[in-house]
Amino acid sequence: MFDLPISRRDLLQSAAFAALGLVAAVPTPAEAQSAAAPVWRHALSLFGEIKYPADFKRFDYVNPDAPKGGTVRQILIGTFDNFNVTVAGVKGNIASAVQLIYESLMTPSQDEVSTEYGALAEAVSHPDDFSYVIYRLRPEAKWHDGKPVTADDVIFSLDAFKKYHPQYSAYYSHVVKAEKNGDREIKFTFDAPGNRELPQIVGQLTVLPKHWWEGTDGEGRKRDISTTTLEKPLGSGPYRIREFVAGRSVALERVKDYWGRDLSAKVGRNNFDELRYEYFRDSLVALEAFKGDQVDWRIENSAKNWATAYDFPAVSESRVLLEEFPNRSTGIMQAFAMNTRRDKFNDARVRRALNYAFDFEEMNKQIFFGQYKRISSYFDGTELASSGLPQGAELAILDAVRSEVPAEVFTTPYSNPVGGSPEAVRENLREGLRLLKEAGYNVVDRKLVDRNGTQFSIELLGADPSFERVMLFFKPSLERLGIAVSVRTIDPAQYENRLRNWDFDIVVSSWGESLSPGNEQREFWGSQAASMAGSRNVIGIRNPAVDKLIERLIFARNREDLVAATRALDRVLLWNHYVVPQWNYPKVRTARWDRFGRPAELPKYGQSAFPSIWWFDAEKAARIGKRS
Repeated sequence: MFDLPISRRDLLQSAAFAALGLVAAVPTPAEAQSAAAPVWRHALSLFGEIKYPADFKRFDYVNPDAPKGGTVRQILIGTFDNFNVTVAGVKGNIASAVQLIYESLMTPSQDEVSTEYGALAEAVSHPDDFSYVIYRLRPEAKWHDGKPVTADDVIFSLDAFKKYHPQYSAYYSHVVKAEKNGDREIKFTFDAPGNRELPQIVGQLTVLPKHWWEGTDGEGRKRDISTTTLEKPLGSGPYRIREFVAGRSVALERVKDYWGRDLSAKVGRNNFDELRYEYFRDSLVALEAFKGDQVDWRIENSAKNWATAYDFPAVSESRVLLEEFPNRSTGIMQAFAMNTRRDKFNDARVRRALNYAFDFEEMNKQIFFGQYKRISSYFDGTELASSGLPQGAELAILDAVRSEVPAEVFTTPYSNPVGGSPEAVRENLREGLRLLKEAGYNVVDRKLVDRNGTQFSIELLGADPSFERVMLFFKPSLERLGIAVSVRTIDPAQYENRLRNWDFDIVVSSWGESLSPGNEQREFWGSQAASMAGSRNVIGIRNPAVDKLIERLIFARNREDLVAATRALDRVLLWNHYVVPQWNYPKVRTARWDRFGRPAELPKYGQSAFPSIWWFDAEKAARIGKRS
């Protein structure tokens, strides 16, 4: 962890959702359109127009003449013992680089919002009510062993993710049936009409080779897709695994005869002959490896490091370049997340009190060099963030759940407590103590105790030693309220196991948000996900109003409706005080050894887009000298 972090059945019969305006007459029955000839599309967009026509040659932001070749070495934190993506994070630590050996049905554009173009699929069709989607595979799509990608592969992959991966099981749970609709066509039927995001969610499916997983390995043992493996898996993408050292490094090589290299959505991409990923258990060690030219590219998530750690000769000699790239594509909530499954965090007043104990302003000054701003929205950094008081469509949405949400949602703009001075800190602690006393606690001998005389205690749990300074900064303020506080850092495997079993008080967590949020919100905040092992509902939120607002968001009919519903959800989450918000930075800080070229204009929503559309520049590499 660093300073910054790098899905409803019988809906139409639900009176509660009807109250939210979710039930609407379907203008064109799905059966009628199914009987008619399908309308095929080359791309899908959640809302709005598709930028590139069916005959487009390439994305505007790539260099079609980019040279192929060279190696780029990158950093990953942690370790790995698994190449099986269907059990990633469930039965082992996945080598994330393995995702690059696969293709999905569609691939996103980085200069549009929520728009995807065909990859394995050459065309897609769905009815006006979004009750199903049909994908048609490209005849030229092949696995690295030369066998064609088939409809059976797609259905096999969906079944595997739904069966073995808790997060994807929830993500694809609304696909109730997947069936062959022809030699190269797959029809996915959804549990209810109206969910416009589901066709694209299916398009994001990582497709796995059925014949490979149902075969045997080099020693004649039958493969098992329900378990971890370090056998190099078969893929269909632009790269394959060349070599690896378990837990330490993975090297991918470019597939020279990759079937999709001339696709319009692939031109100018995947230019490096080799992608190397070096794993480090400690971010400070990774920094030193970068400075020693053991890796080429680094994303810097620490304000302290950005301010102080890059004063070395290669920077002053311009052999290492520091550059910030604007983040226009995502929002975020990063926060101290309280486990509301535990009784001591059930009361919103207790949760709010902990926010009053957090002096962000002083922390920002002392250890972050004033670089950050406080997060005040679950969609911070986007137009989806709420502000002021609800009005118009947003107010109408909230009126439908008025009796189920805090009154402040309608009367008071949300804000975090402001510290930064001794006077402000004292006043904040007084207010925090008042809230705790309202919740039934008292201070006895400088200890905050409940009605049984048991002291309120908190464990701040983490997995990265570099984040201990943040927890240790928060600790004294909590102790001034009479809370017994311990700070504990454990190894990543232990941390994941405790998170999976909900065995924690408070952790630091983050939720990245796209510009078009949708079904993933169920996994972030939905009641069903609260008891699902491995879900992103770390907090354990079980709130009927939140569930209803999530559905309102998912079934938004247009962009304006989506924005209003998202802001309404944001307000209700904020006023329930589930987290102590931390901080955000609107740019991505990067450092790189100057061996690479890039297009003149990068995509609006792609941040740095490294290494996807960059390339190895031999002249630059010669200028700065050989790698160590």
